[in-house]
Amino acid sequence: MPVVTLPDGSHRSFAEPVSVHDVAADIGAGLAKAALAGKVDGSLVDTSYLIENDTDLAIITERDADGLEVIRHSTAHLLAMAVKELFPEAQVTIGPVVDDGFYYDFKYDRPFINEDLARIEKRMTELAKQDLPVSRSVMSRSDAVALFTDMGEEYKVRIIEDIPGEEDLSFYRQGDFIDLCRGPHVPSTGKMKAFKLTKVAGAYWRGDTSNEQLQRVYGTAWANKKDLKAYLHRIEEAEKRDHRKVGKKLGLFHMQEEAPGMVFWHPDGWTIYQKMEQYMRDILRRHGYQEIKTPQIVSRTLWEKSGHWDKFKEGMFTTESEKHDFAIKPMNCPCHIQVFNQGLKSYKDLPLRLAEFGSCHRNEASGALHGLMRVRGFTQDDAHIFCEEDAIQHEVSKFIDLLHEVYKDFGFTEILYKLSTRPEKRVGSDEVWDKSEAALEESLNREGVEWELLPGEGAFYGPKIEFSLKDCIGRVWQCGTIQVDFSMPGRLGAQYVADNSERKTPVMLHRAVLGSFERFIGILIEEYEGAFPTWLAPTQVAILNITDNQRDYCQNLAEKLDSLGFRVNADLRNEKIGFKIREHTINKVPYLVVVGDKEVESNAVAVRTRKGEDLGTLSLEAFEQLLKEDVERKGRIKTEI
Repeated sequence: MPVVTLPDGSHRSFAEPVSVHDVAADIGAGLAKAALAGKVDGSLVDTSYLIENDTDLAIITERDADGLEVIRHSTAHLLAMAVKELFPEAQVTIGPVVDDGFYYDFKYDRPFINEDLARIEKRMTELAKQDLPVSRSVMSRSDAVALFTDMGEEYKVRIIEDIPGEEDLSFYRQGDFIDLCRGPHVPSTGKMKAFKLTKVAGAYWRGDTSNEQLQRVYGTAWANKKDLKAYLHRIEEAEKRDHRKVGKKLGLFHMQEEAPGMVFWHPDGWTIYQKMEQYMRDILRRHGYQEIKTPQIVSRTLWEKSGHWDKFKEGMFTTESEKHDFAIKPMNCPCHIQVFNQGLKSYKDLPLRLAEFGSCHRNEASGALHGLMRVRGFTQDDAHIFCEEDAIQHEVSKFIDLLHEVYKDFGFTEILYKLSTRPEKRVGSDEVWDKSEAALEESLNREGVEWELLPGEGAFYGPKIEFSLKDCIGRVWQCGTIQVDFSMPGRLGAQYVADNSERKTPVMLHRAVLGSFERFIGILIEEYEGAFPTWLAPTQVAILNITDNQRDYCQNLAEKLDSLGFRVNADLRNEKIGFKIREHTINKVPYLVVVGDKEVESNAVAVRTRKGEDLGTLSLEAFEQLLKEDVERKGRIKTEI
């Protein structure tokens, strides 16, 4: 007689084995209708799952994050079913859930086009409305191979043959369509109410470029049409803000085939880059960091000692000189230890904070490159803190304070925090891991923030905190990190003299705030759609004369503002003032100063913003003060100053 314990702590007893659906029905008809799956002792199962023993049970509905994943997984199968009905010769391969949706890979003799996607989506909608039951079954591997062989599904046969073990496999059927899957799935196709196919792309079988190419159909699925509509709006906004389009339109940078994954910065883009670097340099100085510079090309022997050669050599660009192998550095940490090792350090020298705007290169696959977001050549705002074990919490707390200051200055106020703890395979004693994890947890708690625990997700050399930013359209960007490292300092011979005169290995904290300049600028472009806060804008003020009579006045004003440190463009072209205003508005210049005879006579300026807001006529002193306050505010909202 199973006893079911529900999330609220209540219990329900049953005289015989009972399904998840029956438990939901026992609670209420409404819950039974809404149930998508169950969570039995922490594991997701179908609503048809039979409970035979005492267990903890949560009924999963569309309101739960797990429910959304079940919907998306099931919608991938609905996609495959529709494709097989419309294109019987197509072979189905795999169809997993991904962020915000799903995809399914198909082998078909011609490329799918937009019209095909429209037909497939229409058929999916029809199948969903039929509310076909979705049922689970189990069969032996030999029977499964025979089944899919008869169906001509050679990729399914390959998948089964690659699955380790001898146990029977689970399958899901809806109508005449059957697919290999662990599940769980929704109880019927009618539970899939809001979905859309988004695009088709090329993919390789098993992700291996030496294998045959497949077609990957992407889609998104949500609990209801309102959520789907909101997501599609975000996608539309994201496309409008695409940093590649905006960057080209504003002339910030470009990339080309002769240097894949490398950035050609144009003057305006390089201005933003330099302003960021200058800002970060000042922040680091004020927080006790010392800036260093280390070589770009380093002997293979150092990378072998650090452990990177065995784990990362495929991602390195390598070269050879005088029969000796070198690598262009993909990260800075081993080189920073070389700086630490010059001269014996005392505990009185710690913590030692070494920072570098390190130019790194990684041999990313060409298919993974994506504008500024995924490049081969990039600059990290990298730093390493060498400290004693009992200083970890203090240093992490100081770093979090620094990180908050920086993110606010760039206009980001919503931060997500994740703490990743010890993996199964790791170095270092449990005692040191306990101390380090507790220090990271204490630092997060001290900040009074909500954070997510990721058990087992830490690096083999230590736990870490990841900091992610949520942008104005709800996307999440992982940027900052701080990682505790017990391994590399010892591997590379780092030591200091402790207060008891013993030689000890320092703890090494790897930390970054922006991540890489390139990617962070890409994030900023999309966050602001190119309309950067005044402190970052390549041109902060455009001075526009109405006629040639105001030329000298405009030139003198530009020279004065330039001497005060503002970035100014005096547009003295013989063009209509409306044309010049439109052009600089399109280029997203924060302030447009219009000068006519009236302004010259009163020693003033007429000011408008790129948003079209008319600030009226201001004295030069008032305008200078406006600019000064706006620049000092950086990306923070006015109420924060």
